[in-house]
Amino acid sequence: MKTLARIGAVLSFLFCFAGGLLILIKTGFDTDKDGAIWVGMGLYFMGKSFFVGPMLWLAAEKCCSKPE
Repeated sequence: MKTLARIGAVLSFLFCFAGGLLILIKTGFDTDKDGAIWVGMGLYFMGKSFFVGPMLWLAAEKCCSKPE
């Protein structure tokens, strides 16, 4: 179970980061009209990846640890 939770944490980090990066690459940091919204979304997903992945990893460590 711990291994599955770690895999989920890594995958969620990678998918959020890759999604944000893909949005930024597609927009090219173009801030004309609606472009600013897309750049913001790309930055949001990249920032979210640095929160979601580690938090899931820590939850997996806490949830699946043996009682002392």
